[in-house]
Amino acid sequence: MRAIVVEKGRAAELRELDEPVAGPGDVVVDVTWSGVNYKDGLALRGDPGVARVDLLVPGIDLVGVVASSGSPRFAPGDEVLVNGAGHGETRPGGFAERVVVDPGSAVLVPRGIDARRAAAIGTAGFTAMLSVLRLERDVGPDDGDVVVTGAAGGVGSVAIAVLSRLGYSVSASSGRVAEQGDYLRSLGASTLIDRDELSGAGKPMQRARWAGGVDSVGSHTLATVLAQTRWGGTVTACGLAQGADLPTTVLPFILRGVTLAGVNSVDAPLELRQRAWDRLARDLDLDLLDSMTDEVALADVVDAGEAILAGRTRGRTVVRVGASRI
Repeated sequence: MRAIVVEKGRAAELRELDEPVAGPGDVVVDVTWSGVNYKDGLALRGDPGVARVDLLVPGIDLVGVVASSGSPRFAPGDEVLVNGAGHGETRPGGFAERVVVDPGSAVLVPRGIDARRAAAIGTAGFTAMLSVLRLERDVGPDDGDVVVTGAAGGVGSVAIAVLSRLGYSVSASSGRVAEQGDYLRSLGASTLIDRDELSGAGKPMQRARWAGGVDSVGSHTLATVLAQTRWGGTVTACGLAQGADLPTTVLPFILRGVTLAGVNSVDAPLELRQRAWDRLARDLDLDLLDSMTDEVALADVVDAGEAILAGRTRGRTVVRVGASRI
């Protein structure tokens, strides 16, 4: 089997292995598709904050066909997907032709979504839907504009597509408005905002602009979004592209009743995973998904990882790993 391997002190490389790298679980999956996420780019570089074992197969997403199963939930021939759950960080991930997975983190590929599209959605789309599920508890389409930061990335792209289809008015914040403006509008963004409007240090309370937000950037950007959120609004946080710091005060929370909701896709329980994927099958326009998706071969994953870290990509990048039914 072929796999991308990251070994401590060595660059990531494509290798031929006799068998899958050992990992917990009792469901063996022949991987057909994976995806490239920002976290995968870090793992491919050997970043110790992501690649946390000495020998790692990166790839936090995988889609494939069950080869053998010790779980009553799955049978050989079932098409399954896994997002996060430690794959590509502490256990072998999707950049390999065969992987052992824990049935507690796997779900069947939803009816109506083929394997390639499931990989295109991946952790980014899954995280975006978790954000939407949390946001819509408190914020409805008639409550006002919702801002999505990091809008041209994977999370941002899917969040815009889903929120606009649900009837929300979406403002898209990006550092590439001039380059990606038409793309962001095609996803459903009604307003475009240069990220410089949000990314600098500002007052802890500012003019209220947003009913809510989906943030994948962190740092000053998230602080500014919180400072500009209206009374009772909710902002979800799922990333740290600008930084892990949050230079804000308690004022948005105690003066406007703003909620900051954390979104963690890695450890999401099975019931929530299933609910998010059911909603993606219903609420994501698959034609829009195709328009935001690029494809690379397994041998080109390292270059794709560098591209995503450098901000040269948009939307989603899928990886053709093995033979697919589609």
